[in-house]
Amino acid sequence: MKQVVQNYKSGELAVLDVPVPGCKPGGVLVRTAYSLISTGTELMKVSEAGMSMLGKARSRPDQVAKVMQSVATNGIPATYQKVMGKLDSYTPLGYSLCGVVEQVGPGVDDVKVGDVVACAGNEHALHAELNWVPKNLYAKVPDGLAPRHAAFGTVGSIAMQGVRRGEPQLGEVALVIGLGLIGQLVVQLLAASGVRVVGADPDPARCELAERLGAAACGDPASTAVAAAVAELTDGHGVDQVYLAAGGGSNQPVELAARLCRDRGRVVDIGKCRLDLPWNAYYEKELDVRFSRSYGPGRYDPEYELEGRDYPIGYVRWTERRNLACFLDLVARGSVDVEPLVSYVADFDDAVETYQGLKDGDLKAVAVLFRYPEAPGEAPAPSVAVPVVRRGGGVPVPARPAKTPVRLAFVGAGNYATSMLLPHLARRDGVELSTVVTTTALSAANAQRKFGFAEATTDLDAVLGDASIDAVFVVTRHSSHAELTRRALLAGKTVFVEKPLALTEDELAGVLAAVEESGNDRLQVGFNRRFAPLLQEAKQRFGARTGPANLRYLVNAGRLQHGSWYLRQGTEGSRFAGEGGHFIDTASWLLGADPVSVYAVAPSGNDDLQVVLRYPDGSTATISYVTTGPSSFPKETLDLVADGKVLRLDDFVRASVYGSKRWVSSRLPQARNKGQNAELAAFVRAVRTGGPMPVPLESLVATTAATLAVQAGLAGGAPVTLAGAR
Repeated sequence: MKQVVQNYKSGELAVLDVPVPGCKPGGVLVRTAYSLISTGTELMKVSEAGMSMLGKARSRPDQVAKVMQSVATNGIPATYQKVMGKLDSYTPLGYSLCGVVEQVGPGVDDVKVGDVVACAGNEHALHAELNWVPKNLYAKVPDGLAPRHAAFGTVGSIAMQGVRRGEPQLGEVALVIGLGLIGQLVVQLLAASGVRVVGADPDPARCELAERLGAAACGDPASTAVAAAVAELTDGHGVDQVYLAAGGGSNQPVELAARLCRDRGRVVDIGKCRLDLPWNAYYEKELDVRFSRSYGPGRYDPEYELEGRDYPIGYVRWTERRNLACFLDLVARGSVDVEPLVSYVADFDDAVETYQGLKDGDLKAVAVLFRYPEAPGEAPAPSVAVPVVRRGGGVPVPARPAKTPVRLAFVGAGNYATSMLLPHLARRDGVELSTVVTTTALSAANAQRKFGFAEATTDLDAVLGDASIDAVFVVTRHSSHAELTRRALLAGKTVFVEKPLALTEDELAGVLAAVEESGNDRLQVGFNRRFAPLLQEAKQRFGARTGPANLRYLVNAGRLQHGSWYLRQGTEGSRFAGEGGHFIDTASWLLGADPVSVYAVAPSGNDDLQVVLRYPDGSTATISYVTTGPSSFPKETLDLVADGKVLRLDDFVRASVYGSKRWVSSRLPQARNKGQNAELAAFVRAVRTGGPMPVPLESLVATTAATLAVQAGLAGGAPVTLAGAR
């Protein structure tokens, strides 16, 4: 089997082939599904291994003291040989994982082969394909809890033990200093306990993440924001407890704790930070300083951890194992959410590169998981099926009498509809805006007044049942698109739905079931960029391709304003699920094919994404979707390279093609034209003539499936094959 190891003398990291551990009595053999990298403890160990001998000594004065004692006892030569022999050997990494029980040792009767368990211990829950785990260091994973989430069990237990040491009470206010992996979990556990939380961390992304996960306020400890939040929440008295979850050599955390803690408050040390207590500050407030020892009672007791001797629950309510089981239960019930903490999922074979990226700072992460090769009988690698489009007998499109206007109904009249669609349609000859449907009467009335709809209503059924209406526009919030589209198709209407068509595979399947049932495939999704005149001309001048292409698409999406409904990911999907189809459709149109696989990665703390699409002829498209860029930078830039030519698009303001000759468009003197008017003209023409829809249904489905596959790729940490893609 394979295992991640490190040479503490040289700092070398490796994935070695090692023997499979035996299944000893009192424990189980577990095949790992996911293991978690502790970006605090483990990276500290990895960084220390790369130091000089003097640096190692400075970082571990406790070990230096042991060496000096050995010198006094055994002499310098013997001590030197002992120390160098220990340093120049491989040591394991890892202490938190989830896997499947492969073998049960004698004396174990609470699990069986095939059970999914979470495991703990820096000698037993290692980054290895197989681990032997003693009875008190594993817990069964509740039904329905994903293994990748259960892999957080150990670090969750560490956070939980820290919170227990703080003895939080309902209504209290706590300060968490350090919003790394442990700090983020402490924030959620405190919030679940009815405690209001203020967080302190110099990283704004981590502060933002903690606020999303339940903190009342967060800020840089060097600023006045944290102190102001504490003063507001406590009426100036100070917090009831402080949790030190920071690392490093700064004494700032303990000084900040003294300054912001109330009289006789509690300070709990969870992380490994400098603890030079300012005597006057702690004495005058009579602060209670406590230490939290790892996962809980039982830690460092060999009789408990190795021999399986449990502590009576009447005397020790929360042990290591009980903390582990409790944390898993909280995650399973949704009281703690670990998914937002997952910054990256790496294949186990890429462990060395992953550690190096973390160490060098190239990979910014709160939590990183290793995903292991499939165990026998395990589910196959992730794939997202591109649904097969099956049409029924077909709904005949009636011939329209000459000069009869196309009658349109709008379901929804929000900002996009009223700014980007309706102004074009209201000015278009041969179009009659028949009815606008909204959920509130006032918004319907406003749209009727502004754009001249004949009727305004909140009754969708009446519109779908009106035979005189030719086409329905669905321009509502994302969560309703698929269902409204399905209903309109079943009613025999031609449908224009703004992106996205669907937020889930089930929703997409429902739309296609309506197509098959009704035979009505008259559908257009608002992927307007392929209709942009500038991009159309650039593609024409670039010409046909003979070889594979590389496409790069940078989308500087920017931050959302506070309160935007786009932030309601639980109901409206992620930002990329909502608008990513725009960019995938544009790439696929330029490359003349639908993607066959999707790979996606995301940093922590924001909505940034890197999406790599692969196409049948070997072409690739990389979409960098960023929300943290400056607003002064263009929103969309695109480069297509193939056959010795380059097509470049600069934010729909200028385009150029470089080849044997160079073509550069004039700079547009007006607002960026992203193709909405041309798209609407093509849609209305298709409705009027009964001709083909502007974009084939198969392409709309493939783009939607690829967009959905991005989330699946983030969850699995591996490329997702679009099953059935051509």
